[in-house]
Amino acid sequence: MTEKRRKGQATGAAIVWQACILTVALVLLFAVPPFRRSAVLHAQSLAKRLDTRLDTPPFDRSLWGVSVVDHGGKLLYGRNQHRLFTPASNAKLVVTAVAAALLPPDFTVRTSLYAAGPVVGGVLRGDLVLYGRGDPTFSRRCYATDSLLPKACDRDPFARLRLLTDTLKARGIRQVAGDLVGDGSYFEPASLHPGWELFDLSWWYAAPVAALAFNDNSLDFVWQPGAAVGAPALISMWPDLGDVAFENRTVTVPAGGETDIGDRFFRQPGTAQVWAEGTVALDRPARTESFAVADPNLFAARALRQALADAGIAVTGTTRSTTDSAAYAGARARAPLAETTSRPLRDWIFPILNTSQNLFAEMLVKQLGKRFGGGGSWREGLAVERRFLIDSVRIDSTEFLLSDGSGLSSANLMSPHAFTRLLRYIRAHPRFSTFAPGLPRSGGTGNLRTRFAGTPVAGRVHAKTGSIAGVNTLAGYIERPGSPPLTFSIELNHHAQPSRAVLAAIDSVVVEIGRGR
Repeated sequence: MTEKRRKGQATGAAIVWQACILTVALVLLFAVPPFRRSAVLHAQSLAKRLDTRLDTPPFDRSLWGVSVVDHGGKLLYGRNQHRLFTPASNAKLVVTAVAAALLPPDFTVRTSLYAAGPVVGGVLRGDLVLYGRGDPTFSRRCYATDSLLPKACDRDPFARLRLLTDTLKARGIRQVAGDLVGDGSYFEPASLHPGWELFDLSWWYAAPVAALAFNDNSLDFVWQPGAAVGAPALISMWPDLGDVAFENRTVTVPAGGETDIGDRFFRQPGTAQVWAEGTVALDRPARTESFAVADPNLFAARALRQALADAGIAVTGTTRSTTDSAAYAGARARAPLAETTSRPLRDWIFPILNTSQNLFAEMLVKQLGKRFGGGGSWREGLAVERRFLIDSVRIDSTEFLLSDGSGLSSANLMSPHAFTRLLRYIRAHPRFSTFAPGLPRSGGTGNLRTRFAGTPVAGRVHAKTGSIAGVNTLAGYIERPGSPPLTFSIELNHHAQPSRAVLAAIDSVVVEIGRGR
């Protein structure tokens, strides 16, 4: 009896104690204003749901970094939010945000033609110099989903060159008795980033970064099956400026056979030697592969030579390039023979974010270095970005390490916290309108146009994607009807899963964030 009574007394005391705790908890909870109470409950339930998502195999073996903050900067969920991750193309958020904040929305640069000699009787007696100032829009190709304004894309990469040659014709110039020179001295001589993989250097997405950019500094090879089994594949090159040595080692195989030519195109780095090998099935449709050129300044000069020929202007000398700033300083001190102006900054930023255009991002880095640093180099441009993140955005210097502007280098490091802080900063900035239109929209534009369809966040996610080997990232905003947007950063590193599974995992996390309570 005594033992039972003591047990009953102990149980009763426990019940009273638990009731007291519950009462205090309820008092504390309902003492919080309703809107804050909702935020507390949302954060608690969000944390549980996200933990479940992140800890689900096989991605529980990978490294997740997540930061979710509300409009006031309050952390709603964090996992490894202060740790350093490889951001891939989320690095583009840095260069575009910094550029939008520091440069005016109507910022433009000029590309000029200078005469290194007098014009006598319609003949330029000296070299004709094409001088670039880092205009990525000089003759960019049109991407189907990145037009910000009508006719924002140049379908003809020779269009701007023809404007220059038309001006020369109007001035009565019919011959150049000298060389044709592509002058890239506005930027540093180095055009290949030391942190990029050797394999990448052959392809368009790792095109050299110079002060002149014709056709995104790349060549297009269109391939299709030959006329019959056993014949070489039909491969055409555009623009064909006569400076590429191409060897076709391919063969056409019967319909339904293996096609591996797409993985077996090669360019010897630093050269104009390209070859293709492998097989293509007889029923295979045509496809395009794009390769980086070896010398962008020379490539632009060769394109100008073709435009001059089309305009009936002869050139007697050779075509060459230079990065020596002193070589034509005297010519640049005089008025140009002709000039063309770039598109405004917003048309630079849009393809960087919307379709993740690497060349534009890297040229913008060097442009920042030229405008606000000591020169048009990666080192100077990244130093400008670094100081801005520390001094203006107030991000601790231990939370990021910048190696390039595009995120192609695996040496880039940035924490999810740093990304959400940067995104909140630029959203509150007066020049957010220069930055915002470029962000892909779920189910709508850019690299998110096919993602989140049929989910509660369709059309409400505005975010930048990122992807290199073993890395996938997504950072941006989730719009909420009747409430301020949430800002988030998701960085997934060290995974070994196929792309479709990775994107599905990341998207499921975003959907949970956007669900609310």
